[in-house]
Amino acid sequence: MSFPIKEIPTNPFEGQKPGTSGLRKRVKVFQQQNYTENFIQSIFDSIEPKGVTLVIGGDGRYFSPETVQTILKIGSANGVAKFIIGKDSILSTPAASNVIRKYKAYGGILLTASHNPGGPDNDFGIKYNVSNGGPAPENVTNKIYEKTKTIASYKVIDASPVDLSKIGETSYGPAKVSIIDSVADYLTLLEEIFDFPLIKNFLSSHADEYKVLFDGLHGVTGPYASKILVDTLGLPPSSVQNCVPLPDFGGGHPDPNLTYAHTLVEAVEKNNIAFGAASDGDGDRNMIYGKGAFVTPSDSVAIIAHWADVIPYFKKGGVKGLARSMPTSKAIDLVAQKKGLEYFEVPTGWKFFGNLMDAGRLSICGEESFGTGSDHIREKDGLWAIMAWLNIIAAANAKSPNKLVGINDLLTAHYEIYGRSYFSRYDYEEVPSEGANAMVAAINDALKNNSLTNTTHTSASTGGKFTISGIYNFEYKDPIDHSVSSNQGQVITFSDGSRVVFRLSGTGSQGATVRMYVERYVAPEAGAAALNGDTAEGLKGLIEVALEISKLKKFLGRDKPTVIT
Repeated sequence: MSFPIKEIPTNPFEGQKPGTSGLRKRVKVFQQQNYTENFIQSIFDSIEPKGVTLVIGGDGRYFSPETVQTILKIGSANGVAKFIIGKDSILSTPAASNVIRKYKAYGGILLTASHNPGGPDNDFGIKYNVSNGGPAPENVTNKIYEKTKTIASYKVIDASPVDLSKIGETSYGPAKVSIIDSVADYLTLLEEIFDFPLIKNFLSSHADEYKVLFDGLHGVTGPYASKILVDTLGLPPSSVQNCVPLPDFGGGHPDPNLTYAHTLVEAVEKNNIAFGAASDGDGDRNMIYGKGAFVTPSDSVAIIAHWADVIPYFKKGGVKGLARSMPTSKAIDLVAQKKGLEYFEVPTGWKFFGNLMDAGRLSICGEESFGTGSDHIREKDGLWAIMAWLNIIAAANAKSPNKLVGINDLLTAHYEIYGRSYFSRYDYEEVPSEGANAMVAAINDALKNNSLTNTTHTSASTGGKFTISGIYNFEYKDPIDHSVSSNQGQVITFSDGSRVVFRLSGTGSQGATVRMYVERYVAPEAGAAALNGDTAEGLKGLIEVALEISKLKKFLGRDKPTVIT
């Protein structure tokens, strides 16, 4: 049976440049005639689609089902042999990475804008992943962008829409289509990594005094968490909330931090929950939060690295190396040094970790933006991090029969060994691009002129003095492919070892987002009071000095950040 291919004339759209996390714009931008079609055709024009298998998934946000049908139309016309699609177009980013790797697919197209809000007036995104299951590297995304600038037509095959709600085998034109259970393969993967019997035994034997709560924020991870925590580990249904994926995430902002995951924070504090956790829209981020106990992402990945030997996956295969993104605190570096492991500082973007993993030099890594993961896939993985924490807590309690070990106990014990990196991030979202660029230019001028080096600044409220020891723009030379990534963030270092980082972020869909990262290290010999202080108090003076040096309020026109982490 023949399936006629139509060629539809079109014109290029400006600005279809995919970033680290794909192309993200407002839904209404993607809904323009031919806008989505142009970008999808440009993906196929940048790869070799004939005869390949592609995975399609996403976080279920508004405009996803229609876009899956568009991918089928264009992909089949470009020669794709088989599509593997998550039921109801749902497939978390970590699950999609696993499916690509498990079934040896050529790549995948993920419909997600990650932690950004969804709905008709909010964000949509299209991201291409390659055969290792990770985000497309720059040589691929640059090629896609070049194609978008010259596209003159796209190809389609018109056939009946595929019913995405029915698991099983079907077809679209000449292409085979496999609709799969979104959760099954991912659950199998986690059961191979973690000690499920140990975790289940701990949770069941401490059901009254150690309650667990997971908040899906109406993102993609709801069905995964329900299957893992309730069906497999035997927790009561009350252990999960907001776990039905919704196209607009219930009107919320599906970003697991103290500001946007307030539904979790409030429930944990009100109900004395020992272990709370949340994930984001597409399932690659996580937050760990218990009663009176918040774990910064920087501390989280360091603690997982320290306790790696209680996780069967690492017990069996060992830990090859550790890594963090540049803005993330240096807590994981200290673990690597103590354990004699290789460690890396990379730019923000999971693809940099992927290169190291593929080369067999990296096992555990993390970003301060609530992204944590390992070499089991090539994306950060929210539920993996949450299960790692449950595995560690179960193992710690197995060694402590007379005292229940909780989140704060693990934090305190870690600081006693390694010291503490007081760390906070200030996000200024959707600020004027002109002001953001002017602030960056001013810091660059100070770098060129050496005008700030060796100057001392005094905090108005604390009286603390901070002397600038240097300023630099972070540059990374990839040890695997030798590519160079420049201008990845401006770093101001101080004589006491503190540092402040300024970065323009590309994950929003409009305006600019400026992030300021502040870090101050306290050595273990400083004692319990110094190590276990309040983060805001511990950083107050340094934050004041950072705002003064950068003139951030003047450039951005903002007195306060949108989010403090």
